[in-house]
Amino acid sequence: MKKNISLLAVTALFTLSLFNCQSENTQPPNIIYVMADDLGYGDLGSYGQQIVKTPHLDKMATEGMRFTDFYSGSTVCAPSRCALMTGKNMGYAYIRGNGEVPLRDEDFTLAEFMKQSGYRTGMFGKWGLGMPDNAGSPEKQGWDEFLGYTHHVHAHHSYTDSLMKIENGKTVAFKHDSLRHSSLTITEAALDFVKNNKDKPFFMYWPSTIPHAEIFSPTDEAIAPYLYNGESNFEETPFVQRKGGTYRSQSEPKAAFAAMVSQLDADMGKLFALLKELGLDKNTYVFFTSDNGPHQEGGADPVFFDSNGPLTGIKRDLYEGGIRVPMLAWAPNYIKPNTVNRTPFASWDVLPTIAEIIKKPLAADSLEINGESFFNSLIRTKNELSKDRHLYWEFYERGFDQAARKDNWKAIKRSKNDNKLELYNLSVDIAEANNVADRYPKIATEMSELMKNKRVENELWKLKE
Repeated sequence: MKKNISLLAVTALFTLSLFNCQSENTQPPNIIYVMADDLGYGDLGSYGQQIVKTPHLDKMATEGMRFTDFYSGSTVCAPSRCALMTGKNMGYAYIRGNGEVPLRDEDFTLAEFMKQSGYRTGMFGKWGLGMPDNAGSPEKQGWDEFLGYTHHVHAHHSYTDSLMKIENGKTVAFKHDSLRHSSLTITEAALDFVKNNKDKPFFMYWPSTIPHAEIFSPTDEAIAPYLYNGESNFEETPFVQRKGGTYRSQSEPKAAFAAMVSQLDADMGKLFALLKELGLDKNTYVFFTSDNGPHQEGGADPVFFDSNGPLTGIKRDLYEGGIRVPMLAWAPNYIKPNTVNRTPFASWDVLPTIAEIIKKPLAADSLEINGESFFNSLIRTKNELSKDRHLYWEFYERGFDQAARKDNWKAIKRSKNDNKLELYNLSVDIAEANNVADRYPKIATEMSELMKNKRVENELWKLKE
């Protein structure tokens, strides 16, 4: 049975500043959460990108808050999305790896919470947490509206003929009359959702399918700035699909990748323009982030674009480059412009944060989550966190890898390195270049114990013997 979260529960979660901040609006604030797919920490101008231009997202950063130490739920897609939806890190989440494993009926999601709170809920893009024939189907997990992909692999190729939608209370195939890059269709649906719900509180989750491979430009307009006389501005190494591969060959992958990021930025520009046109910009929170670090499949070149910025590692690594992601928060009436947040937060913190934003407390005795609200940091007041506050990840594609962060200490255990603990001081070594485990044995032991004790076993995700 689904857990029934009491919205009348009285907790100490809320502060007077929240009520003062929202007193001028009689309607609860709208919430929009945009999550790019495989966008790296260094892929936006506001995070140091020099090649691809992202003017709309850079403006979002100057008009809102930029997080320097925000983390994804995992280093790959499905578990990262599970952490966001359930507020649980990889030590307690049900889904801890990729695959078509659905959420269960007993899993309580952010969408269900928002729906119970009186919000219209809509999702547009890649779901990846359930198929139409199982418990994870979008309409069973709190979504009123949906257009996008339920299946991971379908989303990789961005074909409109694999899109699904909620119709008459069920997730069914989306009937279409044209074949084009599906991000265009998804964007149109997302913007329509905003228009159609402008007079009521809404929660929109926009898990974009770009810039994940397959690498190809959504439009001619998107790739035009990266071409000269019809040829790429970059020195290209064509991507040639090997036998048995899934992605199409691409003669100009660098230009195509740049075009995908530019399209994502342009789509965000359309969203902000629409919010202002409808007068919703004064009572809407917009968040923008990524599901994990940058990839290198399908011809993508994270080294050329410096997609992980100053960080080490990419997607599937538990080094910072695989899990630290861009995060921007925008709400002109609530968030002071051009502010920087340096406190470590993660996607499993989003559920309690949104609960505090909309003044609907989570019943502490009926929902176990790992997340802690970062609402107070949004409005620039002291953000108290638990004394035991830590971040934790585990990953199974390469054996059993673990990572944890507490304060500025980051510990990693990798199967490739015989699970020998590595320790880094991120305050002076953001690139994780200097393993100081031998220098600080007490801290190394404490972090090792944390990784051992702050998790529970999961029968679906465990080290194969």
